[in-house]
Amino acid sequence: MSPIMPDQPSELVLTESRTMRAQTAGRVDVLDKVKALSLLPDGVHATTDIVASYYEVEQDVIEKVVQRHRDELTHNGYRVIRGAELREFETDNLSVSKRRALALFSRRTILNVGQLLTDSDVARRVRTYLLEVEESATEAQRSSAVEQLVIAEARMRVLKVAEGIVDTAWLEAKARLVAAKALGEEPELDPQGVPLYVPDFLKEKGLTRRDIASVQSWFGRRAAALWEVEHGEKPGKRQTDLPNGSVRETYAWCERHRPVFEETWNRFYADQFPTQGELGGAA
Repeated sequence: MSPIMPDQPSELVLTESRTMRAQTAGRVDVLDKVKALSLLPDGVHATTDIVASYYEVEQDVIEKVVQRHRDELTHNGYRVIRGAELREFETDNLSVSKRRALALFSRRTILNVGQLLTDSDVARRVRTYLLEVEESATEAQRSSAVEQLVIAEARMRVLKVAEGIVDTAWLEAKARLVAAKALGEEPELDPQGVPLYVPDFLKEKGLTRRDIASVQSWFGRRAAALWEVEHGEKPGKRQTDLPNGSVRETYAWCERHRPVFEETWNRFYADQFPTQGELGGAA
């Protein structure tokens, strides 16, 4: 017998669906209905510690939510101020300090955090309230969502076959991409599983396009050699489709490999390509 589907979707649907979060993003009135919300003297913004206090969690929990969903939160009003703007803001709203930057949350951003935060009873109440005031999806919309999930499940089975052949972290990221595409949403990836490409890393170090083309091949080989020395195995591989239609295996680097990239840079390239900071420029 098929399980009976509840009339009201679980509040966790908001943590999983960016589309649903966008539909309820403007209901900032819910915040004060669930719990009294304190803001800075400007009546518009809150700091990270204020948001943590509202949701009754530690400050680093909020920081992790920001790290994983920064683009979405920025779209909803999250920003970090520095320099003269920070000094002026402190003069009007906070005690002047030696802080170099300050994260600010608007009401919309605070609500967005509540849509994403899983380890908070207050956040759960916010999501439940949002769903109670939101109009129920039509039967046609629900049927379409089910069809999309069936397609995603079939593609996941294909990816399952690749286990043991393709790098695990890369495979997980690919699975998330497939699921997000089936749902018509942006993928939500573990920050450590986000792909890391040698040219992008070298560009961060200030290398020109010409230098990157010259360095990247040996950089990748040296990084792989260091990884093998430190971990006793080569880094995982992924398959890359080339413009000519052929397929080539490359190393499946992701953010968890960044330390070995930094070690490779420091050992073999830092002296050859000094950064702007080392030249006396902006850090």
